[in-house]
Parts: sequence; structure tokens; C-alpha cells
Amino acid sequence: MLTQRLKIHGDSSDEDALEIASAAILNGSVISIPTDTFYALGADPFNLRAVEQIFQIKGRQGWKPLLLLVDSVDQAEKIARNIPDDFYKIAEQFWPGPLTLILPAANNLPFKVTGGTGTVGMRIPDLAITRLLIRAIDLPVIGTSANLSAHPACATADEVLHQLGGKIELVLDYGKLNGTAASTILDLTQQPARVIREGAVPAKDLAKYLSP
Repeated sequence: MLTQRLKIHGDSSDEDALEIASAAILNGSVISIPTDTFYALGADPFNLRAVEQIFQIKGRQGWKPLLLLVDSVDQAEKIARNIPDDFYKIAEQFWPGPLTLILPAANNLPFKVTGGTGTVGMRIPDLAITRLLIRAIDLPVIGTSANLSAHPACATADEVLHQLGGKIELVLDYGKLNGTAASTILDLTQQPARVIREGAVPAKDLAKYLSP
């Protein structure tokens, strides 16, 4: 497979590229998309063949859950259940942004996406072009990092192609991304909440939601 590169600029000239990218995801393909941290692998989380492809492409262990990108709190509510009140306060303060929130997963999410954990991690990316793509598909999008497992995350399309060229259908090339750290992961399935991974959002900024 020859991986197609589509340049995007974050303006109205991106319409055709977004149409091609959204059609590819809805047709079950795995593509690479920019986010506010690093490039991600984008796919339909309800297409089991596409989900399986993600694991094969990355060489990722099958028990590891996959992060989802959403474009709104409304969309987040459709893939979660038993949502705690703190979720809404935290989402209002930190979304869009590099904070992944773990919630109990809705029953409609595939086992392979949750890694059998019964939970799902999600965030709204702080990049308008990515939110436009999610909106065009009208589905959450898998947003795991676009790299081989145990290899560095990719801040440019060239880096994505170096690692994954020939394995994915296309990459939306938004140039060099600002990502210096992955998203922080906050587990809201337990009270008080717990930081699973400290990344772009410092743990101290979340202190009031954490155990003393």
C-alpha cells in the first residue's frame, strides 16, 4: 500500500482533504491525523476490522485499551456511563486540551477498544481541524499515537511515514505539531480521581480533584 499524504492548512482549503479523510475512516481504513500533541492513528472505533488493524500496524499488545477523540461533551456522554459530577467541571476547565479522562465505558463500545477494562479514555483535542474531522464523521475517532509500539511519538508527517509508511492509507500533513508531551491521563472511575500518566497538563493543576 502506498500511503497518501494530504497537506492541510487549518483553513477553508482543507475541505477536500477532510472529505477524503472522513470517507476513508467511514470505509474502515486507518489514517494518521494531527492533534494538539502528536500525530495519531484515526479509525472508526465501532469497526472491528479497523480496530484490529490498529493493533497490527503498531505492533500493540491486544490487551491495551485505545484512546478516543471526541468533539464535544455530548459525544463523550454517548460512549460513557455513570459519569461523575467532577467530569463536567474538569471538562469545562481543561477541554479542548491534552487531558484524557477515563470513565466507565458504555455498553456499545467494543471489547477490543476498552481492552476489556470496562473503561474508556477520551479527550477533545485542542486543534480545530481535528474536531472538524470528528464532526464530519459524527463518531468518536480512535486517537492512539501514530507510531510503532515502543518507538517515539511523531510530531511531523515525515516521522509518521518513516515509521508507518505503507501500513496506513493516508496521513493528513499539518506540518510540525507543537507536542512536547503526550496528554495527561486522569482516571475518574475511582474517587478521588488518580493521575495515571502525567503529561502536558501538570498534576498540580488537577490537585483539587485528587486525593490529598
